[in-house]
Amino acid sequence: MVYNPWKPNGGLTDDAIKNAKVILWRGHCSVHGRFTVGNINDVRVKLPGVRVLVHPECQHDVVSNADVVGSTEMIIKTVAQSPAGAKWAIGTELNLVQRLANENPDKQIVFLDKTVCYCSTMNRIDLPHLVWAMESLVNGRLINQIKVEDEIAKYAKVALDQMLALP
Repeated sequence: MVYNPWKPNGGLTDDAIKNAKVILWRGHCSVHGRFTVGNINDVRVKLPGVRVLVHPECQHDVVSNADVVGSTEMIIKTVAQSPAGAKWAIGTELNLVQRLANENPDKQIVFLDKTVCYCSTMNRIDLPHLVWAMESLVNGRLINQIKVEDEIAKYAKVALDQMLALP
């Protein structure tokens, strides 16, 4: 079942939610959504021998045409464990692609899209913003507080506890 955040109660009944084994979030990542099969075809022509590695949040046709698909952690491990001289075109957030290129100078690593597109949300997850949030708390200012109904918080905590319990 799919939870639509733009509809009341996600467009679902309370019973449907309580009885669901999996609830999919009808959302998207604007960065992952921008990669196309055309990007894959272009990079394969431009860089012979390149392997395309994408995040599973990319469009289905992009995932289907990639050589490797995996989570952020899997992308990092795949690149790190690949042999010197490996060529990768990576379809995920640009800062990660640039970091991987810097950490693996013996490999050729490129961003899958020829247009540079930073994720503005992920760009705010950095040390200066963390320091700002912590200093604000010390000074008695609560910023970026997220409030949800008690029932939602209860089930969100269950989901977080289960994720954190994974090996």
